[in-house]
Amino acid sequence: MSPWRKLGLIAAGAFVLMQAVPFGRDHDNPPVSQEPVWNNSATRQLAVRACFDCHSNQTEWPWYTWVAPASWIVTNDVMGGRFHMNFSEWDRPQKGADEAVDAVLQGWMPLGIYTPFHPEARLSEDERKRLADGLRATPGFQKSEPER
Repeated sequence: MSPWRKLGLIAAGAFVLMQAVPFGRDHDNPPVSQEPVWNNSATRQLAVRACFDCHSNQTEWPWYTWVAPASWIVTNDVMGGRFHMNFSEWDRPQKGADEAVDAVLQGWMPLGIYTPFHPEARLSEDERKRLADGLRATPGFQKSEPER
């Protein structure tokens, strides 16, 4: 057997074994308890387009999120995104909300690994500015003043 064929069989076996790992297939979307009181519908529409898959309980789970190792990566990103800020649970503290405006303006969000698979989430500079301005005008996104 050629080394390439042997390597292919090992890779195929590893891929099959990866599917048995129980992490990454729990695609639950908990109920929405409360969204922000958006400053306008345009801000919400931009947030839905660029942010909601990772930062809400309204995640759309494409077919590849059922196949390891993609399922592991996506599930980890969604869990992390919801932990830092969740537009669907605005009735609880959102520790990452005060960083959201900077993350959008600096181009850190949406993540670079996300946009190739979701081209609709790519924001132009104008859209970044409009989303950031809208977030600033939406209660809960303002940086809190330091205590004196």
